[in-house]
Amino acid sequence: MREAYFVTGTDTEIGKTTIAAGLLHAARMAGRSTAAAKPVASGCEQTPDGLRNSDALALLGECSLPLTYDEVNPLAFVPAIAPHLAARETGVDLNVEALAAPVRHVLGKGAEFTLVEGAGGWRVPLAAAASLSDLPITLGLPVILVVGVRLGCINHALLTAEAIARDGLRLAGWVANIVDPATSRLEENLATLAERLPAPCLGRVPHLAEATPAAVAAYLDLSRLDLTM
Repeated sequence: MREAYFVTGTDTEIGKTTIAAGLLHAARMAGRSTAAAKPVASGCEQTPDGLRNSDALALLGECSLPLTYDEVNPLAFVPAIAPHLAARETGVDLNVEALAAPVRHVLGKGAEFTLVEGAGGWRVPLAAAASLSDLPITLGLPVILVVGVRLGCINHALLTAEAIARDGLRLAGWVANIVDPATSRLEENLATLAERLPAPCLGRVPHLAEATPAAVAAYLDLSRLDLTM
């Protein structure tokens, strides 16, 4: 069975890539072939091999299929700023089809478990009036939401889930990534998220000293994914 999901988050810097790499690792450990794409990434470094993004490299490291870096991350920008601003500064037209075509290529590899990671949150702008959310809409991908658990996360999570539903996509699951372990009333916050988000929780990932894909995968359960079409 082939599954593909778009991974989004409640904000930037809430561990989308950490969770996505953990999900891919869990799939690999279950004997499934894996592939991933991060179609646009800002905050890249120049290397002898070209621009490289640490998030895209982390995803590539959990792909069992033989993908190149450029297949995983076709659009890379140096400034660690919103992708549409980075693209504008470099004269790149950051439109939906420019992202959809390389993602279709990765999906066409036929991995049993494929993740497409966004950038920032659900409504990150692209060129003109388009948003990054138009990519999973165009591709018809169900969504996995990474909730960065800290003060304010309930509002961010529920608004994101509402936007996903309004856009006609299915929220297949969510992950609680505890970015602030000192969050007041942590258990109560997690209980509220579980009650109100219209999808199963795939796991609660604590604040880890070393959040390797293997360490994160230990807290995730792919069997909870909502596979309803």
